[in-house]
Amino acid sequence: MSNRNNQANKQAAHERLRAERERQAKKDRLRRQLIVGGASVGVLAIAGGIGVAVATMGGDNAKAATGPLVKPANTSGPKGTTIVVGKADAKNTLDLFEDPRCTYCAAFEQTVGATVEKDIKDGKYKASYHLGTFLDNNLQGTGSKNALNALGASLNVSPDAFLKYKYALYSKEFHPDERGPDKFADDNYLVRVANTVPALKGNAAFQKAVKDGTYDRWALEVSNAFNSVKDVKSTPTIKLNGTVLGPDSLQGKDAPFSVAAFNSAVDKGLKK
Repeated sequence: MSNRNNQANKQAAHERLRAERERQAKKDRLRRQLIVGGASVGVLAIAGGIGVAVATMGGDNAKAATGPLVKPANTSGPKGTTIVVGKADAKNTLDLFEDPRCTYCAAFEQTVGATVEKDIKDGKYKASYHLGTFLDNNLQGTGSKNALNALGASLNVSPDAFLKYKYALYSKEFHPDERGPDKFADDNYLVRVANTVPALKGNAAFQKAVKDGTYDRWALEVSNAFNSVKDVKSTPTIKLNGTVLGPDSLQGKDAPFSVAAFNSAVDKGLKK
């Protein structure tokens, strides 16, 4: 009996060690990803200026930078880079910093996105979206910029279409693996995703804007505004009334990746 107990204890200890090693390996992978993403943001932010961003992001963007600046409806600011969705009289503001190709942004949206959308509708806070394209440089490709152009086209339709389309782009069904093909670089793929959103399905004006790159210059300006925010080192970063929400992440202050952690952090930071 003692031998059996000892063997069982050894087996249990072995299983605990294996599980701990798996958890640590997962943490290490996520930490490396966040560090790489943070470094990319930092380089763009320090460099500053749309000209430098264009130089690091490819020839297509150089063409966009010289094109006309077309600002989508439902934006504000001199260059239309302010994207605020929700009730204007909401006392609180949630700032979300994301990149369309970011795997961890997708994880956040898949778990917490529906809660954010509901809170916006309920007037708990209004949401200000800050979208970057640094992963085009880090991973190579144009998917982030191309998706941002398409998001601009959806915002031109309505704020609700923008939220629904952003949620679809980040969904498990459609969001591409960072290590795989740059699917967002394909206009037809972006239109395919849009066809799951009622307001965008078969919307000829939206599709034309996506394929013509109507909001390409705007996408660069939005990305440049993202780069200018000095205290954002990785995506997603979520702030409430200027304070970064955490600590449900590996580095303490990146984003709460569960509904419970998000709600707890928000409730603590709300202005009554």
